[in-house]
Amino acid sequence: MKKWLLAACVIPSCLAVAQQTNEQVPSTDTLNVEYSSFYSHVRKLDNEETSALQFAFGFKRVQSDVLCTITKAYIHTQKLDIPLKVSQEQRFTVPSEKALKMAKAEVVLAFVEPKNQCDMSVQLETKPKWLKTQYSANELTTLFTQYQTFFDDMGSFLSFLMPSVDGLVVHFTDARLNEKLANGLVIEAGTLHITKEWINRGHSLTLPDMPLRITASTTK
Repeated sequence: MKKWLLAACVIPSCLAVAQQTNEQVPSTDTLNVEYSSFYSHVRKLDNEETSALQFAFGFKRVQSDVLCTITKAYIHTQKLDIPLKVSQEQRFTVPSEKALKMAKAEVVLAFVEPKNQCDMSVQLETKPKWLKTQYSANELTTLFTQYQTFFDDMGSFLSFLMPSVDGLVVHFTDARLNEKLANGLVIEAGTLHITKEWINRGHSLTLPDMPLRITASTTK
């Protein structure tokens, strides 16, 4: 039985501030996490049926929806270090490489926040190449179907415990964005909800701005 992945764990964090003239530089702690912990997630997307999706990792502040600030992130092996790009939203992705798991690689992270104030957060979203301003009906169907496939696969044994996909959610950087679109769609507070029924009607979609990410809308 495959297990759902949105787990959270309290981790140590660290203080890291860029050195400025005549300013004291705080001591820096780093957190080393086994790469296998991330690989157990990303390997589940290693198939054509979910090729448009990825897991983005971050660390939420305890009792908050705000993500902790990551000052450094890279994969460490005995032979080399592989830098990881951290987005403005404070999330990062890791490659799906069995060789890194076999090599017992580690993901090294540094944070601004004090230790024990950050919980791991795993977000399923579309890959960057799927973020654009125009989508054909087939592209929207592809994204919806891939999310549906993933959730169905994860809940294949205990489906009554898993949410089902009932649409897509398009997120924009500007949380103040409010705009009416064609075919009855409305962006409210930087978010656009597209229902399964709307997608099944075969509409194309034109957006006013590039999305920040696209996730699944789910219901139990």
